[in-house]
Amino acid sequence: MVEMFAAENGLKGDPRLQAISNAIRVVPHFPKQGIMFQDITTLLLDHKAFKHTVDIFVDRYKGMDISVVAGVEARGFMFGTAIALAIGAKFVPLRKPKKLPGEVIAEAYELEYGSDCLEMHVGAVEAGERAIVIDDLVATGGTLSAAIRLLERVGAQVVECGCVIGLREVKGQRRLNGKPLYILVEPREIDGCYY
Repeated sequence: MVEMFAAENGLKGDPRLQAISNAIRVVPHFPKQGIMFQDITTLLLDHKAFKHTVDIFVDRYKGMDISVVAGVEARGFMFGTAIALAIGAKFVPLRKPKKLPGEVIAEAYELEYGSDCLEMHVGAVEAGERAIVIDDLVATGGTLSAAIRLLERVGAQVVECGCVIGLREVKGQRRLNGKPLYILVEPREIDGCYY
């Protein structure tokens, strides 16, 4: 996996990155003790920071001949739909089990404490289509890895994964099968701790 932070990839000193980071609320000990939850709902409330987030992804992906923006449930939907509209691509929701009404294909993945699954409608993506995967945060890479496998099973070419927030060293680097990972900002810290 090639991990790229926006600030190290042509956007060094860009004030939009600081505005995005500042708009993300950190909630200590949520959903459990020791986790510093990176809450993007406050980013969505700040229309300028939200626009900056979408604009940076759009600037990166326009002109890359992307035909599919796959958003990971649920926060990936919030950014993915706007990016898809702006670059002229279709949006494909990757959902948790039993949320899609039609025929689906599924991909299971392991979490730190258990497992989960992503589903996609059969026929939503065609072989040969160029895709990106969008989510709000990457920590271990497990969800993104499942998304990549799901898209590749139907013959899509996954070009890159994009996340608003990402740890400097993603714990599951090998999980993304060499796919590039583009991250806008690092998690915000409180008292030297972060998610």
